[in-house]
Amino acid sequence: MQRDRSTENDKLSAAQNPVDGRRAVLKGAAAAIIGGCSLPALSAAAGISDAAKSSSSNNRAGDSNSIKAAAGTAEVLTESGVVSGYVRKGIFTFKGIPYAAGTEGDRRFLPPIRPKTWGGVRSSRQYGYVCPQAARTGWANDEEAFLFSWDDGVPSEDCLHLNLWTPEINDGKKRPVMVWLHGGGFSAGSGQELLSYDGENLARRGDIVLVSLNHRLNVFGFLDLSKYGEQYASSANVGMLDIVSALQWVRDNIAGFGGDPARVTIFGQSGGGGKVSALMGMPAAKGLFHRAIVESGSMLRAGNQEKSQRLADLVVAELGLTRDTIDRIRNLPYQQILQAGQKVLREHNPTPTGIPNFRKFADLLGFAPVVDGNVLPAHPFEPRASALSADVPMIIGTTLNEFVTALNHPEYENMTSADLEQRVRAAFGDKAPQVLAAFRQRIPNAKPFDVWSRIAASSVRQSALEQASAKALAGGAPAYVYWFAWQSPILDGRPRAFHCSEIAFVFDNTDRCENMTGGGADARALAAVMSEAWIHFARTGDPNHAGMPHWPAFSTSTSPTMIFDNRSRAENAPDADEQRSVAGA
Repeated sequence: MQRDRSTENDKLSAAQNPVDGRRAVLKGAAAAIIGGCSLPALSAAAGISDAAKSSSSNNRAGDSNSIKAAAGTAEVLTESGVVSGYVRKGIFTFKGIPYAAGTEGDRRFLPPIRPKTWGGVRSSRQYGYVCPQAARTGWANDEEAFLFSWDDGVPSEDCLHLNLWTPEINDGKKRPVMVWLHGGGFSAGSGQELLSYDGENLARRGDIVLVSLNHRLNVFGFLDLSKYGEQYASSANVGMLDIVSALQWVRDNIAGFGGDPARVTIFGQSGGGGKVSALMGMPAAKGLFHRAIVESGSMLRAGNQEKSQRLADLVVAELGLTRDTIDRIRNLPYQQILQAGQKVLREHNPTPTGIPNFRKFADLLGFAPVVDGNVLPAHPFEPRASALSADVPMIIGTTLNEFVTALNHPEYENMTSADLEQRVRAAFGDKAPQVLAAFRQRIPNAKPFDVWSRIAASSVRQSALEQASAKALAGGAPAYVYWFAWQSPILDGRPRAFHCSEIAFVFDNTDRCENMTGGGADARALAAVMSEAWIHFARTGDPNHAGMPHWPAFSTSTSPTMIFDNRSRAENAPDADEQRSVAGA
């Protein structure tokens, strides 16, 4: 859930911190927290120019730092027509390729359909439109804006586009494919939102194909209008069906971009991890991906349909519509629909207080996937892992501090022991002494705010462990659990191992994201370890490689965790006492 950094840091730190107890936890969380044939290598007869055929073998030659963007430089035939990208440092890049048709007008709230075909060559060198969403308030916080350096894009309902990075095109090779699902809960974000999402370095390092995408969000992707007519039967989950459509596009087109449609990894962070979790339980997605990675987004339960329909009723009423006039919703300005959804969430979606049960974050968000008996037949990991994805290996993990940092608030570092005890007692009541003792046992000399940060972030870790346990108990393919503990040196270290901090390392983009990481040798060294693990997992289903300690598969008896830091290491149940102390809270 990573749209609104000011609210996200307030969610778990300011709201529960003695420095500012007025802010509610998860305030604004709704704006924060899927068989076919592959194309063979193509020729000019299929619509590719002679220049494009010969350019593929020459693009690594000459000045590798230059960008080549000219006719014939990077052309691939898709099922909808020829797309033209560019080459940067030997990596072919395509942006804004439509994987489905626009969703405005008569297509609102309906499942996606194939994109229109086009003649000639379609320029695909710039990111496509992003789904309409609430304005980001994080820009008001200088430190936060400095750290994240967002690219918010341009909104439009014609947003079903994807981006792609590959070392080679039209060469007949079968590289692993990694499909990135962005964060922002289910209400915000895009495939271009953060610098860390750029796929060039990962494609180069791993000889893999990297795909990112945009899809419908918030009221456009998850408004449950199923009571208003059969045509809207899937409206509560069309945002997830968009992702299924993108995965179908990958299956049908990725061969021309040098990828293997039989070796697809889906991975995502925060809300993106929630999307990965949901896909694991969706029949329409079965067979479209073969490995899965969840980063700080272990969604065990989808949303409640009764609550979802109640919110939809309120949005319909806010728009002045009824069951008889519901189809007029297709003709309203999208801004009006977006504003109605935002107002309903503000007024009718209760803002939770205290440390949230992160494993149920879909219900906290308001607009999110729901169990509808069809698109999503059951909760993906509760009470058990879905059998649909038993053969899909997983990586599951979190960061050490998640939302609970001193970003924007240097005064949080001055928390006293008395303040800490007060906060823990407010959250855990009579269990407070046991909780404090458990967390202080491993870090006896830590500052009070560091102790509080770990306590308040523990529910995110708990949801990851529960997801891994459900996966292990189901049998079948293994799960591997990690904990990202590396502390950013930026802003005197106050961001800590924050929510989103691991992404730059996974994508091998620590220098590109120097405002987050500080750049430098330590960050690059850890990025090499982590990105290689993700690459090896995408290639083989096992993240282990020669450059890191052995990473055991998860078991409920030993709970092994790979701790990523300047000295990465695997430990069995490193926080068992801590997790026991907060269990049931």
